[in-house]
Amino acid sequence: MAQGIVSRPTQALLLSFLMVTLAFAGCLGGESSDDSSSSDDSTVTYEQIDNLVIAYEVRETYTNIDDNPQRFADYLSEKLNAPVSIYPVSSEGASIEALRFGHADIAFMDGGSAWVGWQQYDLGVLASETKPDGRTWYGARAVVHADSDIAAAHLDSDLYTDPFSLFQGKTSCHTGWLKSAGMLLPMGYLIGNGYANVIGDPNTVESMRATIYNFFNENASIPEVGDTYYSYKGALKCLSENRGDIAFVADTTLDYYCVDRVDDNSWCLDESEYVELQLFGRAPGHPVMYNPAEMSDGKADAVRAALVAMEDDEEGEDILDDIINSPRGIVDVGTTEDHLGTYSAAIRNIPGIQAYYGGKYDVNTSAIPTKDPIIIAYEVRDTYENIDSNPQILADRLAHKLGVSVELYDVSSEGAIIEALRFGHADIGFMDGGAAWVGWKEYGLAALAADLKPDGRSWYGAQAYVRADSDIAAAYLDDDDQTDPYELFRGQTSCHTGWLKSAGMLLPMGYLIGNGYAEVVGDPDDVSALRDTIYNFFNEDASIPESGDLYYSYEGALRCLSEGRGDIAFIADSTYDFYCVDRNRNWCLEDENGNSGYVALPLFGKAPSHPVMYNPDNMDMNTRAALLTALMDMNGETWVDEGAGYCYNEITRDVERDLARNMCGDSVLDEVLNTGGLIAVNTQEHMGSYSDSISNVPGISSYFGDKYDI
Repeated sequence: MAQGIVSRPTQALLLSFLMVTLAFAGCLGGESSDDSSSSDDSTVTYEQIDNLVIAYEVRETYTNIDDNPQRFADYLSEKLNAPVSIYPVSSEGASIEALRFGHADIAFMDGGSAWVGWQQYDLGVLASETKPDGRTWYGARAVVHADSDIAAAHLDSDLYTDPFSLFQGKTSCHTGWLKSAGMLLPMGYLIGNGYANVIGDPNTVESMRATIYNFFNENASIPEVGDTYYSYKGALKCLSENRGDIAFVADTTLDYYCVDRVDDNSWCLDESEYVELQLFGRAPGHPVMYNPAEMSDGKADAVRAALVAMEDDEEGEDILDDIINSPRGIVDVGTTEDHLGTYSAAIRNIPGIQAYYGGKYDVNTSAIPTKDPIIIAYEVRDTYENIDSNPQILADRLAHKLGVSVELYDVSSEGAIIEALRFGHADIGFMDGGAAWVGWKEYGLAALAADLKPDGRSWYGAQAYVRADSDIAAAYLDDDDQTDPYELFRGQTSCHTGWLKSAGMLLPMGYLIGNGYAEVVGDPDDVSALRDTIYNFFNEDASIPESGDLYYSYEGALRCLSEGRGDIAFIADSTYDFYCVDRNRNWCLEDENGNSGYVALPLFGKAPSHPVMYNPDNMDMNTRAALLTALMDMNGETWVDEGAGYCYNEITRDVERDLARNMCGDSVLDEVLNTGGLIAVNTQEHMGSYSDSISNVPGISSYFGDKYDI
């Protein structure tokens, strides 16, 4: 039972312990007396307590009597001038239950159990043990190679280069399965801040493994006890020996092994070859927990004072060392939030973490959201010529799947969607790529899912096309590192699709500026400087057409190249196939064999499709997971006209007979969202290469801010 069941020999031993009561005068908890009026101003009188019960895991026998917790009880009994007894428990969960139901007053717990007790049952932190370095916590952080792109992003003081967003696809080195600094805190931070999405059941901690493999890669090191790369030392060694790209360790690990003890660890690199990132959070020292609903403030103050004073007492010091294993003492750490706050902020996002810590928790057994209602920012019209395109159908569909209310928040612009998410007026919003980028970089919004293009991708590439007989094509195809095709762009005539178009201008120019080919000419905070930058790097004949011009759009830019108006066409990666293969335009170039007369250079970057954005600060992991599942379910749904008709999911084979035809996934995707499907994404995955390029465009942030009226 949760209160703790012990064997008969243990009960007999405890009874003999509990028959001993020590009560001496002159202690911290003494009643007011004439002594209380002493002229010694440092004397503090605390509430006289009736008794104190300590939940503690006891053994049937102690080979060393100094290890017996009854010694601790006797000590406190003397200091508090009140009976102190031990309440035997068999687990951390039993300690939680003992405090919850008033069977014990205080208990020593590890950080995970303390967090569960706080979150589920409002238990509080009375005080905390102290680590060997004198702190009551240790930090979790990432260490990377100093020559890595992650290190560069951390050190460059650039708002738009986020080191954590570059973690995706790298190989991670963890200290072990579900270790605090090596897994729980960093992964909780990455999930909670929208870098990574939970893969699998959000109520099962095993989903963490799939989440790690999906966000990093399948070579991630999650060692078992005894493996070469297990523990803090092992994770740092994993990085040092190039087994991985990122080591998740404690904030003292690098100094401990590769500075203070570098001679003992031949695998260590020079200290200058590592870069430490900022902390993900703090793992708390083992706290002394209590139940504020069962213990008065005065009693709590008296017990806390007695515990803190142990370090200044010879007998207390011995007990701290022998029994509590905190030789540096017990200290007052302020509020529960002060001690467990950053730990809580991270690990509450770990799938199934509450179930893992093993108690009886009031949580759902499936991916059900905790938010109710869920609000979608969406532009709503007064009337719809096609009733099936009304976004209320999407809201009704999600409400049906999620079992909570789903409402629409009417907005008039992309900027209004950003503001609605930013200030918590809405939970999710569908945006174009530019607005989503601003929301991400300026306000910390994150991507949950994205719509698919007609070709089934969630992006389109930005690419340069040149004539196959050009010197640029030759430089690209000659496998000679000394001939750089992008350097040969200089002085050529460029064909753009239009002013500030993603594939036709922003992505290629951002790439050329960011990689040092083109120099910004004019005010770097004014997007109009991009025109002078283009004319300076290419030449003043560059084609920057207006809408309706002959060379406007993807087709126009490729035609501009084909008809000799320019030397380079900046277009989408699907442009050539669409116009010169599928539609065989008469201006398309061919060689003497009837093959393409063009050479395509590598992508400058990917322009993202419309993402579903949310604010990680305002949406918990369970709600996100439930929403993502509900959105993804629509992909496999199709309406079957048999009998009265029903909605059939071809993936899960579920049948929904109580859904209206226009609420089935195929209809909602087509009529409301104007897409063939949705895909789960995270922010860096979806917009990373787009951001890498366009963040170099002069004044782009201000331009988007004005465009979206933010």
